[in-house]
Amino acid sequence: MAEFIVVGGTGQIGVKTVARLRSRGREAVAASPSSGVDLVSGEGLDAVLAGASVVIDVSKPRAGDPASVREFFTTGIANLLQAEREHGIRHHLCLSIVGSDRPHDVPFYAAKVQGEALVREAGIPWTIVHATQFFEFAPAIAAMAEQGDEVVLPDALVQPVSGADVAEVLVELALGTPLESDIEIAGPERMRLTDFVSRVLRARGDSRVVRSGPEGRYFGGGLEHDTLLPGTDARILPTRFQEWLIASA
Repeated sequence: MAEFIVVGGTGQIGVKTVARLRSRGREAVAASPSSGVDLVSGEGLDAVLAGASVVIDVSKPRAGDPASVREFFTTGIANLLQAEREHGIRHHLCLSIVGSDRPHDVPFYAAKVQGEALVREAGIPWTIVHATQFFEFAPAIAAMAEQGDEVVLPDALVQPVSGADVAEVLVELALGTPLESDIEIAGPERMRLTDFVSRVLRARGDSRVVRSGPEGRYFGGGLEHDTLLPGTDARILPTRFQEWLIASA
């Protein structure tokens, strides 16, 4: 039995979150399909939640088609919350995305909003953290925007953030009292989405052209210029993009 269950704990943010909890002497378990926990089927939830107090949900669907994404964030999150009620979980801490609740036609974001609504209505003390794009996420953004030999994206601004900084915030909140509210976190620098992605690709030896255009899509949808930017009350985290590029190289 562990006090903290990190759902999606084998992913980029989950691994960092589990490691930071353990470094503080707290018992934390990573729950994921590889450990026998499946949100959509409900398999493994009772076993992993037994004796736990806090759930940190950084999970995401394995399949990217709209139907699978919708099922994950509706059926899957409903299953998780039902199991949490049965086991008396005292804090559900959820990682979400800046811009998910703004005008867009991104299927992933629309499904994510449905899952967030379930969290707020579940009757479990909760906190929802909306983060901007992780530095580490740039290759995935490029992969979904490939058009031939180019990467074509919407003309949008971003304020990306270090995954390590995000994990630190999640641990801080998990060790505290549920906020019963949404908060935003972001990195310290604003830049064009194309610049962000191209700089990461170049650092990895990928010289493909990254450009914006009216045909550009972000995970299957279009964006307004400022959809992905944090609000004025966002908490700004410290790691600068160039620092991360040097360290990751």
